[in-house]
Amino acid sequence: MENNPFFTIITVSFNSEKTIKETIHSVLNQTETNFEYILIDGKSTDKTVEIIKNFEDQFKEKEISYQWVSEKDTGIYNAFNKGIKLSKGNWISFLGSDDIYLKGALNTYKNHLVRISKEIDFIHSNVQVENGKIFTDSFKWKNFKRKMTIAHVGCFHNKEYFIKYGLFNETYKIAGDYELLLRAKEYLKTYWINELTVIMGNQGISNHQIKKVYLETTKAKIETANSTIFIAKMDYYLWMLKYQAKKLIYAFTK
Repeated sequence: MENNPFFTIITVSFNSEKTIKETIHSVLNQTETNFEYILIDGKSTDKTVEIIKNFEDQFKEKEISYQWVSEKDTGIYNAFNKGIKLSKGNWISFLGSDDIYLKGALNTYKNHLVRISKEIDFIHSNVQVENGKIFTDSFKWKNFKRKMTIAHVGCFHNKEYFIKYGLFNETYKIAGDYELLLRAKEYLKTYWINELTVIMGNQGISNHQIKKVYLETTKAKIETANSTIFIAKMDYYLWMLKYQAKKLIYAFTK
């Protein structure tokens, strides 16, 4: 194996015993093996750590670097940053503890990355949510500066991006991935794979704190993307109106 793996995959977990086994299996069963897998657990009190530990021998048999820590953290972005500091790969992804890579996903990313002639900050793919919805969109700054238009779990970040723009801002609790990518503004260099690589679970924190997502997104747009307060606030109230309308429609049609 090369000294520096091509990929680093980081999974953050806390009391994820119901889903993490399938997540780890999806990583272990990739045909591409030039990667390292780092799990950052937030001191789970269920069987999560036991499940993580039980995979050590299987990764060792495949000669894939597998490391994990279990300790208290101050939030998901604090845990992400711990993973980045441990990473050696050139391309870094963040796979949730209820997300699943499809078979051959890493091959798909690598096949594109080795063919790209220009330097890019991140590569992203199509992502399917458990309810069947599919995120499929190429990056456009005029849209992205108004809202998060891509699924973070489908991204691999160039490690050089973190060196240039810094780690995740740990004052954010939900929208830190959006804030991170806003830092490069219109100069963000991206590459989109119009293929499905990941199934995203619905247990993530952002799926259960919608108002907080919108508030943090608004903050990021004002402070990092230099959006005007008027536009950012207008977007916020429009989002909330749409969200409440969807809730009402669901309640009446249930």
